[in-house]
Amino acid sequence: MIKSQLERPVSTPANAASVALIHKQQVLLIKRAYAPYQHLWTLPGGRIEPGETIEDCAAREIKEELGLTVFGLHPVMVQWLGADKKFRLAVFATQGFEGEIVPSHEIGDYRWIEPGQIGSLRTTARLGDVLDRAFALFDRS
Repeated sequence: MIKSQLERPVSTPANAASVALIHKQQVLLIKRAYAPYQHLWTLPGGRIEPGETIEDCAAREIKEELGLTVFGLHPVMVQWLGADKKFRLAVFATQGFEGEIVPSHEIGDYRWIEPGQIGSLRTTARLGDVLDRAFALFDRS
């Protein structure tokens, strides 16, 4: 695979984070209610706040958007997003989370899917590649 400007090592400073919540070979996707990425299926997450680490940002965003507490975050990759590459999104994956899903107003819908099902959804760019990498972290075969 050829590296593009959309992908950088996780050590690249990030200003946003998302998390692949993995449970029993499924991942939780959300449908964004607002721009950017309104009406697209993607991983939950958002922008970093002053003084936060990128891991703290990831955990806070999951709590705010879904009401879940996450732990055991594993770095997956960093993606450069936006036409001007303004956002550097650190993607994490975890099988460690607890709580009941209580979606915020930012979430239009949510669902658990198997990675092979994303072809039927309108998603953010390269979500399939991101999910492949996230699931590979927990592959026990």
